[in-house]
Amino acid sequence: MLFPTIDFAIFFAVVFAGNWLLANSPTRWKWFTLLASYVFYAWYDWRFIFLLMASTVINAFAGRLIFPARSERVRKRVLRLALVANLGLLGFFKYFDFGAASIDNIFRWLGVHSAPISLINITVPVGISFFTFMGMSYVIDIYRRSLEPSSFIDFAVYLSFFPHLLSGPIVRGSELLPQIKRSGERDADSIDLPAAVFLIFGGLFKKVVLSSYISTAIVQPVFDSPSVHSGPEILFAAYGYAVQIYCDFSGYTDIAIGCALLLGFRFPQNFNAPYTARSLQDFWRRWHMTLSHWLRDYLYIPLGGSRGSRASLYRNLMITMVLGGLWHGAAWTFVIWGAIHGTAQCVGHFRRGRRVARGLPPQSERLLAVWFQRAVTFHIVCFGWIFFNAQTLNGAFTLVSRLFTTWGQAAPLVRWPVVFVIVYAVGMQFIPRPWANATRFAFARMPLVAKGVILAGALLIITTLGPPGVAPFIYYKF
Repeated sequence: MLFPTIDFAIFFAVVFAGNWLLANSPTRWKWFTLLASYVFYAWYDWRFIFLLMASTVINAFAGRLIFPARSERVRKRVLRLALVANLGLLGFFKYFDFGAASIDNIFRWLGVHSAPISLINITVPVGISFFTFMGMSYVIDIYRRSLEPSSFIDFAVYLSFFPHLLSGPIVRGSELLPQIKRSGERDADSIDLPAAVFLIFGGLFKKVVLSSYISTAIVQPVFDSPSVHSGPEILFAAYGYAVQIYCDFSGYTDIAIGCALLLGFRFPQNFNAPYTARSLQDFWRRWHMTLSHWLRDYLYIPLGGSRGSRASLYRNLMITMVLGGLWHGAAWTFVIWGAIHGTAQCVGHFRRGRRVARGLPPQSERLLAVWFQRAVTFHIVCFGWIFFNAQTLNGAFTLVSRLFTTWGQAAPLVRWPVVFVIVYAVGMQFIPRPWANATRFAFARMPLVAKGVILAGALLIITTLGPPGVAPFIYYKF
């Protein structure tokens, strides 16, 4: 079930009404929300609700075993079993065919044409990476004594809560479980309606209008046929994909956060003007922040983080970013994408260390230098997006090769609307936050009729400028 559809509008209207009718009966509300979330997930493929159930039972049971155990050996053993179970499910559904294909290619390269493992064409369940990471963080936090186990029904609602279920944000147990536990204390009058409306309508505009247009206008044509396009078209297709994936993914999470707000729950922010970043490290503080924080807290820091030698720092960064690439998809293109970001972060750490050793600040704060840093960071990110979006490794290398060698050819796809949308989508991220807040506050003070007229006009613009039908969200496949 996609957010910008009539199906979801009807579904959410029913859930919204039930949510507030049952607000004073927490137990009934929890079972109602759990059922609604499973209906939402089953809309995609009902068979995968059993996978969600299995993840719920495994992690809830593991948390209950770990917390009271006095023996550190027992606690570690249960934690390891839970992590193996989580990663086993994720690995089988998401990476089995990738591993089998890679092994087959190695055997063929060695001259053996019958590999020991064959493809079974597994359908990847939507949202499996998100609810698996949430389940793992719950168990790890209980092991670290930073979280107490919740009741089974609370945890089941936490893991399956439909606004975040398919494409995030990755909400920690410490962020959402206390809200679920206090669900009976919610007050409909305390909803931040202007914030929710701005998030939902802004997300719809980014997803339905900007992302869809730039995808059909230049991104899809170039990436679908990498060998027939010129350097300028490939360059603007890379810029275009940077806009498409940002508008698509941040638009989805804006809608998710807005829907959660209307139900009385707060999710963490997931994007913060990522294309204003001055370094790759800064970029990952702004892009898909809930994943960045997860990788930092549950992978990078346990590996050693920045402690130890410079070589260990670079190793930890590369491992984290390459595994972060693989989290997005089972393909060598994602491995290379992660390696690009890891390498760029290592170079950034090296340069900042050299500046500090010379008695200089880590980064120059001169205006020209700041904008140069932003431009370099943006282009490294866009270069990485070529591998991220390429259908095959050969296609990615073809695009990179033609990007630098075919500048004398025509570029019919680089038209002024394409350039305008790219400049607009990136430029909007440089608007100061107080300006955006002032607009929201002005909307909140308007009479009800004026609000209705503005929202109706916004919906008319979105439906008029948007394409027929709704394309799936990019992050569904991750």
